[in-house]
Amino acid sequence: MIEIIEAEAAHDAEWNAFVAACPRASFYHRAEWRRVNESCFGHRTAYLAARVGGHLAGVFPIVQLKSVLFGNIACSLPFVNYGGPAAADDAVEEALLAAATRVCDRWQVDYLEIRSQRRLADSYPSSEHKVSMTVDLQADPDVLWNAFKGDHRKDIKRAYKNGFVAQFGGVDLLDEFYAILSESWRDLGTPIYQRRYLEAVLRAFPETTRLCVVRDAQGQPAAAAFCGHHRGVVEGMWLGMRDEARRQMVGYVLYWELIKDACERGYTTFHLGRSTTQSGGEVFKRKWNAYPTQLYWQYMLRTRTEVPQLNPDNRKYKLAIAAWRKLPLRVTQHIGPLIARSIP
Repeated sequence: MIEIIEAEAAHDAEWNAFVAACPRASFYHRAEWRRVNESCFGHRTAYLAARVGGHLAGVFPIVQLKSVLFGNIACSLPFVNYGGPAAADDAVEEALLAAATRVCDRWQVDYLEIRSQRRLADSYPSSEHKVSMTVDLQADPDVLWNAFKGDHRKDIKRAYKNGFVAQFGGVDLLDEFYAILSESWRDLGTPIYQRRYLEAVLRAFPETTRLCVVRDAQGQPAAAAFCGHHRGVVEGMWLGMRDEARRQMVGYVLYWELIKDACERGYTTFHLGRSTTQSGGEVFKRKWNAYPTQLYWQYMLRTRTEVPQLNPDNRKYKLAIAAWRKLPLRVTQHIGPLIARSIP
């Protein structure tokens, strides 16, 4: 018999032990994300846990986002690359999905967006416009280096000649990281998260998160990345570059430093982050011998019949994005978090 409960803080140790052992689980399934979302945004959560014979056999974290701008929606999981149910077998997964339906009914959401690394039941409408770009790592980074195309190696060397130097750390690098991310995302027309959210993630996962800041020849921050780590896998979560440094090819230094560091620290897989299919981001990541793995954003629709298009590729957001790019940085840092908290 499968029993479904809504996990609380007392279940965190058992929850995380299951996540650490389950092949279908990821860094984003960790229990700490519940406290981060509740404390930083005030979002309601339902962390569904399935028990079989008294033992945990599946988890399904769900977060509600409610706003005037975007409506009443649920997501698994917002702000990060993926979520969805992680279960020991298909029967447990089906029980968790059924329980999620009841949660959505209780919350009266418009829909639940499930960001999954695998296709769930065919009954759920799906959007397949995102892929995860993955690099298979080697213990010796030179093996990867020698596998790159000659022109790509030349571009990396040329970028280093501009004097870029990388540093890795944690909360000590957060101010520089946030400054770069704020400017980079403003230039993309994307509202920035509040700094407190990123700090909360770092403090929730002090042993499994890592920042990288690349500085230019004058010692000024030029690019930065935020990564998570789980069971041999590095998750590229957030990244930004200053426009002038981008033209000096700082991205080549940042990506190589991240990949080389992951190899030297013994990781086996690097998810470079999700990309829109056929986008410039996907093309750039392929240069690192990354291959695409399909992501499935599947939907439980309650009050609508079509898959929602709450993403920057939606034409109706084009004017807002263009206007955002022209705003002063301090303005976007002030009002951006008020908007970003409601965009999954």
